[in-house]
Amino acid sequence: MANKSLVVAMASPTWASSVAGCFHSLVALLVVALIVSAVYLSSGQPRLRSPTPMKRSRQCDLFSGRWVYDNVSYPLYKEKECPYMSEQHACEAYGRKDLKYQQWRWQPHGCDIPRFNATTLLMRLRNKRFVFVGDSLNRNQWDSMVCMLESAIPPTLKSLSYHYNASLTIFRAHEYNATIEYYWAPLLVESNCDNAVNHPADHRIARVRAIEKHAKHWNDADFLIFNSYRWWRLPKMELLWGSFESTDAIHKVVEMPRAYEMALSTWSDWLEMHINRSKTKLFFVSMSPTHEKAVEWGGVPGKSCLGETEPITRQGYWGNGSDLAMMRMVESVIEKLKTRSVTIHVLNITQLSEYRKEAHPTVYRKQWHPLTKEELANPISYADCVHWCLPGLPDVWNELLYAYIVRYIHT
Repeated sequence: MANKSLVVAMASPTWASSVAGCFHSLVALLVVALIVSAVYLSSGQPRLRSPTPMKRSRQCDLFSGRWVYDNVSYPLYKEKECPYMSEQHACEAYGRKDLKYQQWRWQPHGCDIPRFNATTLLMRLRNKRFVFVGDSLNRNQWDSMVCMLESAIPPTLKSLSYHYNASLTIFRAHEYNATIEYYWAPLLVESNCDNAVNHPADHRIARVRAIEKHAKHWNDADFLIFNSYRWWRLPKMELLWGSFESTDAIHKVVEMPRAYEMALSTWSDWLEMHINRSKTKLFFVSMSPTHEKAVEWGGVPGKSCLGETEPITRQGYWGNGSDLAMMRMVESVIEKLKTRSVTIHVLNITQLSEYRKEAHPTVYRKQWHPLTKEELANPISYADCVHWCLPGLPDVWNELLYAYIVRYIHT
């Protein structure tokens, strides 16, 4: 049979061509299947990228690297010497004794982050508005940036002011006519959580199609650094069409992440319609991880970040506190905006922050409400494993932001 097949194949070039074509098609299908499989298998990993390579000659992901202990170069400032330090992040002042969390340097694979220079950044910000918009984690980063800059400014040439019931906080560098601002908008769109001082933590209602009340405060900024994740971390959210005062308003409870996607759509539509593409530089900060369950990194079940003193060393560690579906949703919206000539750079701090289980305030912060006897007896119940001590991790987020601004943005 084998010989007969060989003879037939030799005698019939047309049939042979058909067999060869089928063979090549089969190979092509196998290659496609392998590619699809590879994509599927890698889908569990975050795909948000560094906004720009650090060296023009080769690609370098700023956000892929390792933590190096460096008590010579860090901290970049001293907690006690920053007059604008928030009591929520002043861990040393509230009794934390182990200060090693202040002394870690992020080292990307294959390139270096430029040393932060406050004067250089202030010169870039001359006559400009530098605005952080989002929740308390963006406030954490703003606090860090102010402390990183303020020491380069004489006392009489800087000031801090609060506006609109503390929803807008402005640090002014008068000599440079520059402002570093923070605007409280935890859901980006309008909501019943918009009061920066007194807002409900549990029953959240979002006017998912309304953003102008917020946007009017930052629509002429030169730099906008957004974030919005933490306040959306619920199974579902009550959405409102109409005003809070209206008797005809429509209320609807929507599952996550659909409600989040609707808010991002409103935000992106506003950017497309109103942002000055030649003036305003846009950034979105990826999800800041939490460390509320020690078992996730091999710790004792029932424990949290309280008492941790060292970073996680396991490369690629990813806890359950970071939601990949939400991060991919943001990336999808940003990619669509790119097709409309609106460029948003992702500050992808999630993975590098995942390692820093020891860098949270835990119990070393101001408590805004008196602690109960039950809480005092169980410190884990009120330990903050969400925000970050300063000096600390958010300084590195700002170093990465600085690296991009001074090397690749012409101002």
